[in-house]
Amino acid sequence: MNLAPLIDHTILRPDADDAALAGLAAECVEHGFFSACAHSRHVPLLARELAGTDVKITSIAGFPLGAAHQTVKAREAGICVELGAHEVDMVLSVGDLVSGETARVEADIRAVRDAIPDAVLKVILECGLLTDDQKREAARITMAAGADFVKTSTGFGHGGATVEDVRLLREVVGPDYGVKASAGIRTRDQALALVEAGASRLGTSAGVAIAG
Repeated sequence: MNLAPLIDHTILRPDADDAALAGLAAECVEHGFFSACAHSRHVPLLARELAGTDVKITSIAGFPLGAAHQTVKAREAGICVELGAHEVDMVLSVGDLVSGETARVEADIRAVRDAIPDAVLKVILECGLLTDDQKREAARITMAAGADFVKTSTGFGHGGATVEDVRLLREVVGPDYGVKASAGIRTRDQALALVEAGASRLGTSAGVAIAG
């Protein structure tokens, strides 16, 4: 199975410099990855490096905690798209979710959705902090708010993608909705298991090793 078209090839570490991002872009082109994923400040560089290619650009909003005010997340997402991003991965308001403030969670996502109506929006649930019932609720809210994907994790300290979480999310969202498995995906076998469980996109910094 060719996994490259499912991969958002990612650099989100704080010490990433321009050379690292240029290398990321080159690897995306060489291996045929779906997108290059990086912080907003790197989007213009990626746009230059990937001009004339089929590789998309993914950036992030409210990352990694999800605790910024919804207007901040919305503006950040809008800036990402203005700079050249085609997709934005936002972090759900985890604290509101675990507090049962589901209306706030939905409003948070809707604010970002409204700010980038023509871009793909993925919502990071941070599954490592949630119970299974909370994961289900988060997935339902994400769909109701008009986002395009649910995503498992940020990879910043709360666990990574698991087959069990991907399978649970796929059961909730159905066969045609986006499910992105992200964080801790290092090997081809891991990636294949996640795809078999229902992942339609993979976020990883190990794209080259996984694609083989």
